[in-house]
Amino acid sequence: MSDPTYTPPKIWTYDDENGGQFASINRPTAGARFEKELPRGKHPFQLYSLGTPNGQKVTIMFEELLAKGFSDAEYDAFLIRILDLEQFGSGFVDINPNSKIPALLDTTTDPETRVFESGSILLYLAEKFGAFIPQDHAGRTECLNWLFWQMGSAPFLGGGFGHFYTYAPERYEYPINRFTMEVKRQLDVLDKQLEKHQYICGDDYTIADMAIWPWYGGVASGAVYNAAEFLQTHEYKNLMRWTEEVGSRTAVKRGRMVNRVFGEPHEQLLERHDASDFDTKTQDKM
Repeated sequence: MSDPTYTPPKIWTYDDENGGQFASINRPTAGARFEKELPRGKHPFQLYSLGTPNGQKVTIMFEELLAKGFSDAEYDAFLIRILDLEQFGSGFVDINPNSKIPALLDTTTDPETRVFESGSILLYLAEKFGAFIPQDHAGRTECLNWLFWQMGSAPFLGGGFGHFYTYAPERYEYPINRFTMEVKRQLDVLDKQLEKHQYICGDDYTIADMAIWPWYGGVASGAVYNAAEFLQTHEYKNLMRWTEEVGSRTAVKRGRMVNRVFGEPHEQLLERHDASDFDTKTQDKM
């Protein structure tokens, strides 16, 4: 049986009841909805985020930099609860006018530098520290190819498949089939690439891996959308090998805990202000 059809009106109008779980977030307008300053910590970098796949990219990068010995990559990670609309406070919008996590402030520059969009933050930090990005022209270009592949592909996975499979108030066959087909194609792209390489770009672990793993490794393992069986991700042997290998890194395990508000309590570090927080963290009630 086919889904009921929908005839778009001549002029679209905003319905604040439309959107399911995220109806309170989504509006057709931008800008701050209320005045609120952001907190500041003591470290060079101030991160305002949530432990979603996009947020994990950046906290993984920071933890990898610190593990590599870059002590000046210390950061404070403040929690932004998007369902409480904290991303629409004036302080957050000043850093990211798009009101999406993550948002970063580099206090080591004069004036301070705002950085938003997860891919831009990864590239900014890689260039600032000269790490996790190849230095030769060909290698750097290949790394950026895959970084931008993730930025362009993930909306089909998240806003497409994830929304209609997991979050939409009604489930319809056409959008689920349409985006499932695309996600399966993307998984096959990665599987074929990883058949020839240990990591996404070759023998070296880079920001391309950090960008792709939280989304596609999460889907492959079932951590994202709980859809591994539906998508039959076990069929992608090379992707599964890479998912497990990257996920076993200590910095990745730490990074995916930061600003996390779901899962088991031991998987959550609501805010991160010192490396010792991983050992002495206390859990807030959800």
